[in-house]
Amino acid sequence: MVELYGKDFITTQDWSVDELVHAIKVARKFKDIVKKGGRPPRVLDRKNFFMLFYAPSTRTRGAFEAAASILGGHPAFIDVSTTRMEEAVKDAAKMYDSYADGIGVRILDKYIDFVYGAGYKVVAEFARVAKVPVINMACCTYHPTQGLGDIMTVENKIGKVRGKKYTITWAYSSKPRGRCSIQEEVLIATRFGMDVVLAHPKGFEIDPTIVGAAKRNAKESGGGFKISNDFEEGLEGANVVFPRSWGTSEFLRVGATKFGVGKEVAVYNKHKDWRLDQRHVEDLMAKPAIVTHVLPVMRGEEATDEVMDGPNSVIYEQADDNFYAKMASIALTMAKEVPL
Repeated sequence: MVELYGKDFITTQDWSVDELVHAIKVARKFKDIVKKGGRPPRVLDRKNFFMLFYAPSTRTRGAFEAAASILGGHPAFIDVSTTRMEEAVKDAAKMYDSYADGIGVRILDKYIDFVYGAGYKVVAEFARVAKVPVINMACCTYHPTQGLGDIMTVENKIGKVRGKKYTITWAYSSKPRGRCSIQEEVLIATRFGMDVVLAHPKGFEIDPTIVGAAKRNAKESGGGFKISNDFEEGLEGANVVFPRSWGTSEFLRVGATKFGVGKEVAVYNKHKDWRLDQRHVEDLMAKPAIVTHVLPVMRGEEATDEVMDGPNSVIYEQADDNFYAKMASIALTMAKEVPL
């Protein structure tokens, strides 16, 4: 019996593999109901889900708002720029805890000046203080509902994922971004027994704690994890590839103001050849293979339009699956029962 009611979801590492599998099953049931024109059970009737957005969003906000509404709940969108959030995090957490049946927090990138760890501290403090479940809607370190939805899509497209090669690769972009999605993909894919390759130029290393966790995950699941500093080597034989930019280790350590955005982008410009082209998909990757992306994709930089609009791309199905993964996450954590 899997019981997730009242549990936080800060990273996919928080939940057992059985719990993650259960959440994906529930997400698939929700998707099947909706696609057939039905309505999922209103398990969040008269429940409030307070969503605190320190950082902006397109898909995450829309998906959580729609999911909470469909389940009968009230999604309360809080734009932190309109609040008095100069107060201590624990004070705000206590207040929202008294109003809500669940709390979502999104804090990353420009809001924290790209300082790695600063966003996670806020999410962790909310989870420490609040009695209701706290969902990490993306911080500088983790993005659990994204990881859950993405592995769902990968399973839908390639079947059994154990032993399949998943390449998560740095890709060129003209603007800085954090690495929460990258790190969450590394974590959940290794837990599901995939042969994960993390490819990036030198200087773009991810959190060593995440690397250590990925190695342990792979050992426990029978999967694999390795790091490559060669773009094409990383793509060789991949069943899945996720091309996305993230900041250099030094930039994310000291932050944008101290390091300088111009200096950071100058580093990226040395690696413009780290761009996914259709020839890479056709000549290097396995057959069949899929191309994923959490969006927004930097078109023409991380990957060409030919790739992202091509037959191997699953980016829109991925966004759709993420909607149902978020729906399952709030249903299972905020409702005592989810009858399906």
